[in-house]
Formats: sequence, structure tokens, C-alpha cells
Amino acid sequence: MAEHALRPDLSVIAERIEAGRRVLDIGCGDGALMAALRAQGCDVRGIEIDAICVARCVGQGLSVVQGDADRDLADYPDAGFDYAVLSQTLQTTARPDRMLEQLLRVGRRAFVSFPNFAHWRTRAALMFGGRMPVTNALPVSWYETPNIHHVTVRDFRELAREKAAAIEREWFFAGGHAIGASAANIRAEFAVFELSR
Repeated sequence: MAEHALRPDLSVIAERIEAGRRVLDIGCGDGALMAALRAQGCDVRGIEIDAICVARCVGQGLSVVQGDADRDLADYPDAGFDYAVLSQTLQTTARPDRMLEQLLRVGRRAFVSFPNFAHWRTRAALMFGGRMPVTNALPVSWYETPNIHHVTVRDFRELAREKAAAIEREWFFAGGHAIGASAANIRAEFAVFELSR
């Protein structure tokens, strides 16, 4: 069976995590990152709120539990994982600030990816169309989106600073391709940050 290509943010994360590492994928979705990391020799676990996604993951032999990360991460031990991953989920959590604290508590390092709500297409849709945008990074209408917090690259950098999290590396993407950090707050559709304490 041919392997499916990972989303660009997941691909970057998979490339950075070395074989043999313990990884917790929070909001693991369909398990694509977990499967890639398992193939690399990592010990990877997942937590996912959607029962259908959990069933898909378990059907692939992945170690996933159904749970709400906002509440259930508190049950995980301090530094129980080498890496904690939160991909395209931060903006859906009740308190992103508390979620970041939990990530850096359960993982020695953390990866966070999110759609950048300051991207120029989002700004243009609001300014010129007067409507919440539907874009590649934000593919559903405002009334059906799980996004409850609108985070930007600048917002996330500030949150990391407030939480004393060191930004080890950062990546930015637009149109499915990597772009440079210059003016990322307006140019990037989504971002990936690697953090430590």
C-alpha cells in the first residue's frame, strides 16, 4: 500500500523527531503523523476527541485514546514524552495558554502548528468582503469551524515569551510550500514552532 504524503506541517515535524523517541500526538486526527513516526521507529501515542478518528487510528494499529486534551492532559506525567505535538489544534482549545503549559510539562520539547489568522487573504476577505474567509488554511465557513481562537504568528511568539518557552525553530507555509520568516505574520497561511523550556 502506498504511503500518503503528509501535510507540510506534519512532514516538518516528522523530519525533526529522531527514531526511538517517545511522542504524544495531541489531537492526532486520522493518525497520519503517528503512522509516519511509528515507521521511523518512534514510540508514539495519541489522544483524539473525535470517536471516528479514534476508530480509524485503532484500525491502523495505532495507540490512541479518546479524550479531551483541554481536560485529560492533566493526567499525563511530567516529562513523560520526549516530544508533545499539537498540530492544527491550538486554536480549537478552550485556553491555548494553558494548553501550551501542558505541552511543555508532558513533553521535553513541543511542536505546535496552527493556521495564521493574520494571513493577507484572511485580512483581505474581512476588509474588502466584510466576511469571515474560507481559504485553503481555513476551509470551512465560520459557523461550522472548530476554531474558537484566532491566533497569529505574532500572537504565538508573544504567548511563548509569556510562558518562558524557548522557540528552537519555526517554519512557515503558504500555498503548501515553505516560505521564509520575513513578514511571516502577513505571508504565512500556517506556522510550525518547535519549543522547549
